Amino acid sequence: MHSNKRESVRVLYSGKVQGVGFRYNAKVVSTGYEVAGTVRNLPDGRVELVAEGDSAELRAFLEAVRQSGLGPRIRSEDVIWAPPTGGYRGFEIIR
Repeated sequence: MHSNKRESVRVLYSGKVQGVGFRYNAKVVSTGYEVAGTVRNLPDGRVELVAEGDSAELRAFLEAVRQSGLGPRIRSEDVIWAPPTGGYRGFEIIR
């Protein structure tokens, strides 16, 4: 029974976010939250994280990613909220 509605969030991280273990770190952080989705490097140097779950859980997860030691490497975050698709099982790194 969730008090919050389920949502989907897409975050584009800019900064020194590739080649610093960002994707692996996001996956490790995800194990502490009930979220499902993917994280991948984009050709333009950004990292894209897509996650679905309870809205409060998603907000806590994104905050945990920032607090995980990667915060200083993130210059900006472009966050887009959307209805969930329900198409994710687990949290995976896409190469």
